[in-house]
Amino acid sequence: MTMRLKTLTITLALLATSSLVSAQKEKSPPPGGDIPAKFVPANASFDFDRREVDIPMRDGVTLHAVIVQRKGVTDAPILLQRTPYNAESVASRSSSPSGAMNLRASDAMFFDAGYIRVFEDVRGKNGSNGAYINERPLIGPLNKTKVDHSTDAYDTIDWLVKNLKNSNGRVGIIGGSYDGMMAAMALVNPHPALKAAVPMNPVINTWKGDDDFHGGAFRQIGYDYYYTQDAAKGEAGDLWRDAYDDYDTFLRAGSASAFVKSRGLEQLPFVNRLHDHPTYDAFWQGQALETILPKQPQTVQTLWVASQWDQEDIYGAVAAYEAVSKVDPNHVNHLALGPWAHGGANGDGSTLGAIRFDSDTALWFRKNVLLPFLNGALKTGATPPALAPVTAFQTGTNQWQTLAGWPNSTATQKLYFQPASGLGATVPAQDGHDDYISDPAKPIPYRLRPIRPTYATGLVSGGVW
Repeated sequence: MTMRLKTLTITLALLATSSLVSAQKEKSPPPGGDIPAKFVPANASFDFDRREVDIPMRDGVTLHAVIVQRKGVTDAPILLQRTPYNAESVASRSSSPSGAMNLRASDAMFFDAGYIRVFEDVRGKNGSNGAYINERPLIGPLNKTKVDHSTDAYDTIDWLVKNLKNSNGRVGIIGGSYDGMMAAMALVNPHPALKAAVPMNPVINTWKGDDDFHGGAFRQIGYDYYYTQDAAKGEAGDLWRDAYDDYDTFLRAGSASAFVKSRGLEQLPFVNRLHDHPTYDAFWQGQALETILPKQPQTVQTLWVASQWDQEDIYGAVAAYEAVSKVDPNHVNHLALGPWAHGGANGDGSTLGAIRFDSDTALWFRKNVLLPFLNGALKTGATPPALAPVTAFQTGTNQWQTLAGWPNSTATQKLYFQPASGLGATVPAQDGHDDYISDPAKPIPYRLRPIRPTYATGLVSGGVW
């Protein structure tokens, strides 16, 4: 009994001493503070490697890139995306030990298929150095420098194939919207290692039908986008509003130029260029990629992806395909037309507004068209993709069709307006007309009110890129 009491006494004394020492330590903050000089995450359980690099261009500028790949992957094709939308953000969906879960949903397929995925900030944006020029023209009369998005893509690809030793030396480039324009520009004087390109909803002609003018109808809601992109190297945030409804906001401003001045947007050179060139003049004609690309040798397997209800860039992919297919003896150009809004190929394609299809059309496209196309062009030992010239979704039958070209050469059904708001296949017996009164003080919007800011960062919805 005495020994037990002695043992208990000693134990209690040791505990008291330990508590006293711990208390004294807690009263003495670590000299360097609570933030380590460098924290190294414990990621041994992760199934992927992620690293950031700065890639040198021919003029000495470095471009920031994020590289994501499955651990241990070898003989892997490289899939590049060049973006002004922050490569680090585009390369991440969640914090997960799974590479497929870490990447955005539309990229999980490439990760699982063994691709090395590379996301690069374009020149002057986010982590990249140099000067950012919104929709920078290619080298020529409108760009007297020695660099453009074509040369930057070339130099990036050159660095990747020389430094990623576990790659097979074959590179594809993919992207939608602005990133789609980057993919298209890489086809100008392409690097020999560039074997595939997928421009999705690309900006091809910003005046005729993409983004800014849509054939002359200037899109004022684009001011939010120009501000977000151009007012800061990163993301500038949202323009302020004096009304909940954009209908009221722009009506109160009175004109596009008045709206610009009220927000200080005249400080942005790109906005001024838009205002200085309201017509389809030499400035816009000189940048039209649908006239530039047919002058290039058609050597890169290219899949042009268009959305049939693209509210932003409905012109580009189809116009580019129509132009290059006329000078494509080896048939390396293909076109896919899906029942989507802008960027819908990368999201859930089972619906379009209130319309519900029989399947997820976007998922079907990615699995049955996009991935086989890239595998055929980029995987070691694979044969070139056996795609039809055109793969198009017909909404009336909810079926994908393969076509020999675009526009389709089959017979078309003409429809005619009839009296009493009718529509029919026969020519009306008498001429008719409808009158519409346009009152600038009471414009008729094409969207249901209230119209919320389209590009406000907290309000943007739709498919992911």
